[in-house]
Amino acid sequence: MDKLLKAGCMTVSDHKLQEAIDTLRDSGVRITPQRHAVLEYLLNSMIHPTADDIYKALEGKFPNMSVATVYNNLRVLRQIGLVRELTYGDSSSRFDYNSSEHYHIICEECGKIEDFHYPVLNEVEDLAEQVTGFDVSHHRMEIYGTCEDCKALETQKH
Repeated sequence: MDKLLKAGCMTVSDHKLQEAIDTLRDSGVRITPQRHAVLEYLLNSMIHPTADDIYKALEGKFPNMSVATVYNNLRVLRQIGLVRELTYGDSSSRFDYNSSEHYHIICEECGKIEDFHYPVLNEVEDLAEQVTGFDVSHHRMEIYGTCEDCKALETQKH
């Protein structure tokens, strides 16, 4: 990695992938080709995919890989803190590479999820602890609305 970085041949995405691989190594987790592929897919994905989305995207490259393998890899990546599992009621969990603190905006029409960056609301956690006596571990904020694509479709209908 150092040679590539010094040569200026490494993209930001490559650098993040290498950092994630280093985190796996430091945690004592084996880096299998499938685990590497799942991690790389998540790192480059902007759609917050389901496990099934990841499986479908990678099955051509790994024909012997099962959906269970994808779930197992996602579980390991989540436990280490590299991936966040996003659950929304009855629908399938979606997964997000945990690169920075951010929130999500979700289309109520099509279910599209986009990252929304806003300063972290640590003061809300502090206040919640003071008011309730809870030990707060984290919070999650979601904003709902209609995405540009769905608004355009609605406009075309009228």
